[in-house]
Amino acid sequence: MKRKLRSLYLSYLLNERCINVKRSLFELFRRLTFRRRVVSVFLQLDDPYSYLLGHYLVHVMQRYQNVQFRFYLCQALRGEYAPEPALLAEYSIEDCALLAREFGVPFLDKGDAPAVEFRRPLLEFLVGEHEEEDFGQTFISVLTAYWRGDSEAVTRIMGRTYSETAETNVLVGKNQLLLRKLGHYNCATMNYMGEWYWGVDRLHYLVEQFDHQGLNRFDEPVPEIASIQQAMQLNLPATIPASAESLPPLELFHSFRSPYSYLVLKNAFAIADAFGLKLLVRPVLPMVMRGLNVPRQKLVYIVKDANREAQRHGIPFGKIADPVGPGAERCIAALYYAMQEGRERDFLTEAGRAIFSNAVDVATDEGMQVVAERAGLFWPDLEKAMRDEKWRAFAAANREILTEAGQWGVPVLKIGDQVFWGQDRDWLLARKIEDLCHGGEGIMI
Repeated sequence: MKRKLRSLYLSYLLNERCINVKRSLFELFRRLTFRRRVVSVFLQLDDPYSYLLGHYLVHVMQRYQNVQFRFYLCQALRGEYAPEPALLAEYSIEDCALLAREFGVPFLDKGDAPAVEFRRPLLEFLVGEHEEEDFGQTFISVLTAYWRGDSEAVTRIMGRTYSETAETNVLVGKNQLLLRKLGHYNCATMNYMGEWYWGVDRLHYLVEQFDHQGLNRFDEPVPEIASIQQAMQLNLPATIPASAESLPPLELFHSFRSPYSYLVLKNAFAIADAFGLKLLVRPVLPMVMRGLNVPRQKLVYIVKDANREAQRHGIPFGKIADPVGPGAERCIAALYYAMQEGRERDFLTEAGRAIFSNAVDVATDEGMQVVAERAGLFWPDLEKAMRDEKWRAFAAANREILTEAGQWGVPVLKIGDQVFWGQDRDWLLARKIEDLCHGGEGIMI
């Protein structure tokens, strides 16, 4: 019953009419109270995604001067919100280094590492500046110096030495409470009219909201945002490169409860086919079934964000039947059988559509039979195969491989030693495969 109620609630949140009504109510309240349009920006000093976001926010702020940007010095929530903080910190630097290179943004170009020795003094400095009118610009300047590894610039910005004070912890803690109250858990995030946007990956959605409200001072889009979107286009070769024959297989780590795993399928298949790569699908149990909790706030944001991404890519989404528990187990067992029949792609696609677009309960025989028929699988054989426990060892082995790759969440796309986490890194994966085809040894980090 709890699972079904959660499914109904998530489907309600994604209803287009519900979303539009909520936006209208926010705008009505703003007008009635004579308030300015405000974007709350939560940034973290030692978070490279905050630096990349700040780099582009400068250009957005110049264009949309009728919008007030309020910056908050913050730290992402830990504990159940970030089950592997050390691994996340390590991966985020690698990920942002690749993004910065593709975007042409300076990153660790003045030093091999961020200016970590100045972390605490910089926090003290920012606390002293947080009530100033130009705090946002100051914060972005500090992030820039820190993440370029520019110790000289850091010293110049601070102007003097700073001692540790209790006020810093109090302010950061206060901002964390606000972050949580508004409905999020992570930094490099922006809240506008009750909706959340994370990092440079989602900045274009915020800008589109501004444009929809007629806030753009010019007719053309923000050039810097357009350049991000151009860089993030998935470009695939028209014919399979001959040099791709020597490449390792493409591995996809997938969870049937992850909406992002469902969204990545179309392009993962396209990339594998475009380069003639063997695609190894490695299903794992959902995080909550692997002892990693997913709080309600995190679940709600993920589903809302996935809905936005699905609409952008034209992927059916919105009516959800949460498969956590027996449903997820049955799906992995069914996939294990489908792989032997050469129908794994069909099953992955149809199971994802059933779970995230048609609200089909795959925990039931009735629901799974619908998926089987759509995927071209013979139901009596599949029903028998789902009683076989061999899939458990397969899923456990996949989880081990995922952990060895330094990851815990999905979807993850892996080729050789190069790992990409998230459905919105498919374009970057394609770029790296192209580099490999042209002898780019240096990308296998």
